[in-house]
Amino acid sequence: MKITILGPAHPYRGGLAAIMETMARLFGRRGHEVLVRTFTLQYPSLLFPGESQTVSSPAPADLRIVRCVDTMNPFNWWRVGRAIRRERPDFILMKYWTPFMAPCFGTIARIARRNGHTKLLCQIDNVEPHEHHLTDRRFNRYFLRAVDGFVYMSEQVRGELRGYTDAPALFSPHPLFANFGERVDRGRACLRLGLEPSLRYALFFGLVRDYKGLDLLLDAWARLRRAGRTAERRLIVAGEFYTDKAPYLQRIADNGLQDEVLLYDRFIPDEEVKHYFSVADFVVQPYKSATQSGVTQIAYQFSTPMIVTRVGGLPEIVPDGRAGLVCDPSVEGVAGAIDRIWDDATLDRLREGCAEERKRFSWEEMCNRLEELYDQIKN
Repeated sequence: MKITILGPAHPYRGGLAAIMETMARLFGRRGHEVLVRTFTLQYPSLLFPGESQTVSSPAPADLRIVRCVDTMNPFNWWRVGRAIRRERPDFILMKYWTPFMAPCFGTIARIARRNGHTKLLCQIDNVEPHEHHLTDRRFNRYFLRAVDGFVYMSEQVRGELRGYTDAPALFSPHPLFANFGERVDRGRACLRLGLEPSLRYALFFGLVRDYKGLDLLLDAWARLRRAGRTAERRLIVAGEFYTDKAPYLQRIADNGLQDEVLLYDRFIPDEEVKHYFSVADFVVQPYKSATQSGVTQIAYQFSTPMIVTRVGGLPEIVPDGRAGLVCDPSVEGVAGAIDRIWDDATLDRLREGCAEERKRFSWEEMCNRLEELYDQIKN
């Protein structure tokens, strides 16, 4: 088949780019002709909360990546759509995670599909965004109704999708992030991060947004500290702030946690991720809302147990008592889960469960679902 993948890819950074590049490689290994079209402009600087959208590393030599999509230029959308229409790929694969992309992606899709041959498939992360805007439903409607079929990764997303379209949709859980490598020796990882090996560490990882509940975690940690339950223990917060950092720093100061909360407030490059997950006894995801999370799949990659809150699709991916603990999205719930999980026998059992559960999450299965979806639509 001839496949066009449209979305984040090199030189854009982060998990979304890694996902699109991984699928491009796998489809290529299956003998398909694959072209990746990525952005010349992904987000305007005024709308991007981080320090940089791109990396300086060389482009992957094994992929055909063309930078051609400007999300802010409607004339560009027409040009890209017409170019794809002429190329006549069997299907376009788009990743959808925010309504901001809807005008651009929806216009390209509508124009490209006019050749009567090309189908549009979408691997969808979210329908309703975590941070809402007045245009969300209108933008969602414009894009989602241009799609021939979806692969979704949580039942919550499927339910939300049905409010917009009856297009075919197949389930496939979020695969592992093999691009981060394998677990390394804990002592070596501590040395790399400048940490004391004699201490125990919990990890909050990834971009910091308000819906991810770092405030709940800090208050839970303060509660445990007052109860004398954090001696010789530390909380690592590793990730770039995509929200105002000041309230979180104030929370740390007000609770006297300056020596117990270790901030690595920057984007964590791929090659460094394994050190954080090799040091941590477990990962905490105290989210207030969620569909699914890429952080869970990174944790599975390293067989690192998790604490997740009972929101969205997280309990579907992290079975309670098997790969981690599921708790209420509250200070009391998070504090109780941290206190329960920090037991060596419990952690050993959960690590074994992670190693077993991770077998469910393969890129081969994701690509199988996409090919199955294409066959279903085509026929």
